[in-house]
Amino acid sequence: MRIGILGTGNVARALAHGWRVTGHDVLLGSRSPRERTDLGLSVAGLNETAAHAEVLVNATPGTVSVDLLRSIGAPALAGTLLIDIGIGLSDDYTELSHPNSSLAEQIQEAFPRTPVVKTLCTMDSTAMTAPGSLDGPSTVFLSGDAAEAKSTVGRLLTDLGWPPSSQLDIGGISTARGQEHFALLFMGIANGLGSHTFNINVVPRSAAQHPSM
Repeated sequence: MRIGILGTGNVARALAHGWRVTGHDVLLGSRSPRERTDLGLSVAGLNETAAHAEVLVNATPGTVSVDLLRSIGAPALAGTLLIDIGIGLSDDYTELSHPNSSLAEQIQEAFPRTPVVKTLCTMDSTAMTAPGSLDGPSTVFLSGDAAEAKSTVGRLLTDLGWPPSSQLDIGGISTARGQEHFALLFMGIANGLGSHTFNINVVPRSAAQHPSM
């Protein structure tokens, strides 16, 4: 599959390596591609990356993502599945830039012909691409309005090492705010652990137990 990743930071590079080793054709998108030739990965301009992609991934800071996508244009994005990983945070990382909504919802509203799926934003880049390195199973969430798009994203998550049993579809695109708002708790947990590489696991009630009367 042809995957375009907008961004060249830690997340973008980790995902590029993770998908490339499983056989996908990955291209990173940058506003200044000539300045990013030292990454050992293919890098192009934003428009070229969007044109290349069957699946486009937003791995840019959430405070600039919508404007960056608008610079590419709605016609160029129409019909292309967009995986949104971005989170908008203040400069001091203490406040969300979308406190009553989510970046994913704003992207979906701005580009109604582009199916948006939110995922992978509740962990760091190491956990995203090497979930097997964690001490036990954990959960990755999916939010989006298009079932077919979420099915495709699920297969791409499997390629990164996330089995279907670890994937939890939590509903439509409005549920993306729950994923993004977890960022504040994520930072608290990271501070308590002294590490950003961890994840959470959703543990349901045992099927052997009966509801309380």
